[in-house]
This record gives sequence, structure tokens and C-alpha cells, in this order.
Amino acid sequence: MKSNNLNFSGGPGALPASVLDEAREAVVSLPETGLSVLGMSHRSAWFLGILDEAERNLRELLGVPERYAISFLQGGSSLLFATIPMNFATSVFARPEYVNSGYWSSRASAEAKRVCNSRIAWDGKPGGFRELPALHELAVSRNAAYLHYVSNETVEGLQFAVPETKPEVPFIVDMSSDFLSRPLTAGQFAMVYAHAQKNLGPAGVTVALIDREMLARIPAGLPHILDLRTQVEHRSNYNTPPVFSIYVLTLVTRWLRSEIGGLAAMQLINEAKARRLYGTLDAMGGAVKVHAGRPWRSQMNVAFTFGDERLDRAFIASASEHGIVGLEGHRSLGGLRASLYNAVTLSAVETLCEALAEFGLRHG
Repeated sequence: MKSNNLNFSGGPGALPASVLDEAREAVVSLPETGLSVLGMSHRSAWFLGILDEAERNLRELLGVPERYAISFLQGGSSLLFATIPMNFATSVFARPEYVNSGYWSSRASAEAKRVCNSRIAWDGKPGGFRELPALHELAVSRNAAYLHYVSNETVEGLQFAVPETKPEVPFIVDMSSDFLSRPLTAGQFAMVYAHAQKNLGPAGVTVALIDREMLARIPAGLPHILDLRTQVEHRSNYNTPPVFSIYVLTLVTRWLRSEIGGLAAMQLINEAKARRLYGTLDAMGGAVKVHAGRPWRSQMNVAFTFGDERLDRAFIASASEHGIVGLEGHRSLGGLRASLYNAVTLSAVETLCEALAEFGLRHG
């Protein structure tokens, strides 16, 4: 039987059991209102309270200064790939620069090319997207509009370390797949954004932390819905927002605060999960190949293969017998991928490791 507890999907991913329980009840009737969350008005006092709490919880978890606006957007990272250069790649500054470290960052830079004259500061494609650059060593124009990168590449299983110092160039980072998985110094970034279907909740909402100084750069004349100032000024309620997604996101932030004990505690759990799985894969020797180079291995997404498509498919089938789901690799890379998002427990990882060891013995 399949289990939410054994969902290793790259996204939408697993949700905490307590959050699922509360969301299930809310679909029928919210304790505070007696109405289904699916029918709650975005103009209601209840939802305005949810927006306030979601922002408050994020500020507390991440230590976000007041100079940063927090918005809950729609359209996912894919929409922001275009709207970010529309808003911030103005003629006053040199062109924006992009790091191509994998599938999703390459998508971001390709969209920017449609909007403005951008530059690729570093490209990992010739090496098969198996390593990452040192961000502070990149030859980036000091007058660049911004440097954009993806902190964790979900497809290839690569993850940047959190920058230790504030860069000279504004950093804009897509943290969709490792947001809230570890502590973060928000003040080191001009903008951080993350869509929800990894560590934050169901698809439909994207969190954005934006330094208000960046808002002053936005040119006049943009369509209102694409102007980030519109979302900030209307407190994420310019048009009908995804009420249910924001509600579940709020439940997740409560879970991180009350049950996990904050992001430092969450990081320790995530480190233990990744250490356990990588240790199992490395112990299998040449039978398994991890895609990412060791120094850049992601704690969120582990991309690997048995080197034979038939064996990869056979392991997916074998794991399914244990109730494990979501191990298919991304269509662009193939192979296998285990995503270890916040809600994936260490117990679930132990089950996956046991399944791997059993499969390895069976197939030599």
C-alpha cells in the first residue's frame, strides 16, 4: 500500500502528517469559521489573519528584517523567471547575469533572454551539470543589475552553500527546493523566492522576500499584475490569491516552529537524512552512480542511477512493494531521484535504504 510517509517525489512533495490532518478537517469545516477553507473569501477577516500569520512566522523563522517585503505570489518560479528581469533589469544598470547550474537555472536564464540583454556568468552544461562554482569568485560586473542563481537544483541534485557574506552585486536566488530547510541570512540577498510544492505546502503559491530598495528600480508602465510593487502594495491580495495553498503554508510554518523547533533543528534532521542515504549509495560501490560531484551534493534531492535503465525501472517496482513512491528521475535526466524534503522523515529514509540494500543483494 502506498503511503504519504514514503513519498520521495521531486514535487509536489510530502507534507507533514499533522499538517495533512489539519488540512483534511479544514476542507470540510474550519474550526474558526465552520466553513470549508475551499469556500473562504480572500477578503474575509479570517484570511487576512492567515496572511498576517504566514508573514509573521516566516519573519521569525528566517529572521527577515522589516526592510524586506514578503509577498505570496502566483505563477510559480516559471512566471518569476520572466517578471524578475522585467522588474529589475533596467537600463540604469549593466545587464543582469545568470548562473546556469542545472535544468531550472537554465530555464531561468533562457526566459531572461526573451526579456532583456542578459549574460551567463557561469555554465555547467559542458560538464554535465555535476558541479557548482564558487559564487564569490565569479567574474561578474560590479554594476550588474543582479546575479541570479538557483540554490538547489532538483533535477541534478546540486546545492549551493548559503553565502557567508553580503555580495557586492545584488543576489536574486530561486530557493524553491531548499527554502526553510536550513537557516538563512535574508539580508545577504536582494530577493529570495520559492514556490511551495517542495517544503512549503501544495502548489499554487510562491513566497518572495524582496528588499524594498529593489522596488525603487522597477520601471513605470509594466502591466499591474506583473509589477512586483502591485503585490507588495496590496499585501498579496490584488487579485484572488490561492487561499488554500497559503493556509497550508501557514500550517507548515506552525509545524516548523512548534514541532520541529526552528530551522536550525530542521537542518540537523535534513543532514542526518542525506548522510544516511548517501552513505548507503556510496557503500554500494560501482553498482550505483550519484550524479552530483561529492562537494556539491544536495541535501534535498539525490539523483542516482544503477547505470542500466532496466535496473532503474526494476528498483522503482521493487521499492513500490515497500510502499515507496516518487523515485522516478526527471524526464531531462532519467535515472532515479529521491527527494528528502522537510516532511520526509528519517524513518522513511531508513526504509528506502533498506530497500536499496535488499535490491543490491538481489542483483549483485
